Amino acid sequence: MAVKLYTCGLTWCKIDAHHCHRVRKALDDAGVEYEIVTGPLSRSKRQHIEEISGQKYYPVIQLESGAVYRE
Repeated sequence: MAVKLYTCGLTWCKIDAHHCHRVRKALDDAGVEYEIVTGPLSRSKRQHIEEISGQKYYPVIQLESGAVYRE
């Protein structure tokens, strides 16, 4: 997989108000292959997300090059 999508553990939540779902839907619509990496719901346990993106919020897209997109 070239792209990793870091999301919360609520992958079953498929409403447009949920940020992780909107990003997954956009990647699917664009035909981008990605690997879902679920993480902890608690912000205090999101050290890895903070290390790679500078923030503790989901979703985070990490490209094969290691570059991170979080906006």
